[in-house]
Amino acid sequence: MLRLLASTCARGLRARGGSWRLVPGGRARPIAGLCDRSRRLSRQASDAPRNQPPSSEFVARSVGICSMMRLPMQATPEGLDAAFVGVPLDIGTSNRPGARFGPRRIREESVMLRTANPSTGAVPFQFLKVADLGDVNVNLYNLQDSCRLIRADYQKIVAAGCVPLTLGGDHTITYPILQAIAEKHGPVGLVHVDAHMDTADKALGEKLYHGTPFRRCVDEGLLDCKRVVQIGIRGSSTTLDTYRYSRSQGFRVVLAEDCWLKSLVPLMGEVRQQMGGRPIYISFDIDGLDPAYAPGTGTPEIAGLTPSQALEIIRGCQGLNVVGCDLVEVSPPYDPFGNTALVAANLLFEMLCVLPKVTVA
Repeated sequence: MLRLLASTCARGLRARGGSWRLVPGGRARPIAGLCDRSRRLSRQASDAPRNQPPSSEFVARSVGICSMMRLPMQATPEGLDAAFVGVPLDIGTSNRPGARFGPRRIREESVMLRTANPSTGAVPFQFLKVADLGDVNVNLYNLQDSCRLIRADYQKIVAAGCVPLTLGGDHTITYPILQAIAEKHGPVGLVHVDAHMDTADKALGEKLYHGTPFRRCVDEGLLDCKRVVQIGIRGSSTTLDTYRYSRSQGFRVVLAEDCWLKSLVPLMGEVRQQMGGRPIYISFDIDGLDPAYAPGTGTPEIAGLTPSQALEIIRGCQGLNVVGCDLVEVSPPYDPFGNTALVAANLLFEMLCVLPKVTVA
């Protein structure tokens, strides 16, 4: 059956032009360069072979292993420009668990994604060699040890010159990821989309959980605090000065109510000026969106952002020096229909489209 699939696939790809070879699982990819149309789009794209998600014209969406966008799995980051990485950890959650299942469900829903972004003109697989590196082998019984394991894996990814796009996992994971990122790039700017600022100092006596990652990052000098913006903040609080810490560090805090019923394109113009040309990291907590669009999360807050505003935020990072991204807090048990994971998969694709090497047609 697999040989029949491979044969059919190859015939269809040859019909489209170009030279192709089959890889394990019956997938096919170009051997040298891209089709003539792709080469006309930009001369900046290298002729080196790149991984391509298979088209549903030739490979049924239900076929193949469950990788992000059905990209090839790779054991190491060597040779990659960017990679999707899962961090299935949720022992840092304070309310509803389940984010450990987020990476798997996001990969499942990513089968709907295609290779081009007509809205922005981005064709990321022309410019980037991308693969799925699988999951970090976290320790579900020890949060500190999990952070050590995450940091160690990301140190290897970053050292290889590969930009990580992370499928979470609860928001604790951003802290060890930024430890690895800052080792190479120094303190980075941050575009943080979330219902919560995640700058608490501790809870139940613990200084490490999903409400503290950015406090720990500030403590260790991982962030360029004058280039941090937090968008979508809302919800009830234990005090009236809940924004004090973030603002005292120089963060720009954009409340959700300041985003209601408006385009965020002007805001992102200001953010681009604030970030400049130095390295930045994008951290997107899915609870930044209103739970009407993303119910599958651990700490939902009403009156949040819309998916279209999420697209405006990520697309607004085009042209910035993005050195890493994450999409966290997807908890599939609270959304059995998969809509939250579907939104997450699309947002990760949008992040891929704004990486620095991607030239927009």
